[in-house]
Amino acid sequence: MQPIGPLMKEHRLIEQLIKYMSKELEKIRQERQADIGNIDMILDFIKTYADKCHHGKEEDILFQGLDKKPLIPEHRKILQELLAEHKYARGVVNNLQQAKIRYSEGNVDSIPAIMESMDELTIFYPRHIEKEDKHFFLPVMKYFSPAEQEKMVADFAVFDQALIHDKYQQLIKELEQNRS
Repeated sequence: MQPIGPLMKEHRLIEQLIKYMSKELEKIRQERQADIGNIDMILDFIKTYADKCHHGKEEDILFQGLDKKPLIPEHRKILQELLAEHKYARGVVNNLQQAKIRYSEGNVDSIPAIMESMDELTIFYPRHIEKEDKHFFLPVMKYFSPAEQEKMVADFAVFDQALIHDKYQQLIKELEQNRS
């Protein structure tokens, strides 16, 4: 199995979330109010699945492996762009989180900030995914031997297993803190 298979499969799930977010954004625009539970679900998905899981595997495994390879300038440039885009997305997600907190505290003036952040994410992710799918993942696989590709697939599986444990260890920690 090529390492990009799991990454591209994750892209399809992220695209589904983006479609849902677009519909939720339209609803917020029409009603001028937000559903905190839906925004929390969106934030959890993006922070956990899209960023920690998907971007985490890219950054900690694929990109680190590529850093050791003699990339042509075009691939090196795209790699740096992707890293910058991951950072950008984290900033937008943080803005959405902060706007949601203000809204949940009764500040209805934060609705435009919620809409702006959601709009940015619905524009960002399709472009980012297209860049990875069509211009990066397939070409950079040539830098890895079949054995290195197999190891990468195994490393992705180990990464996923650790992630779920981290998520639920954090949940228990938060529950215990709230009980105190």
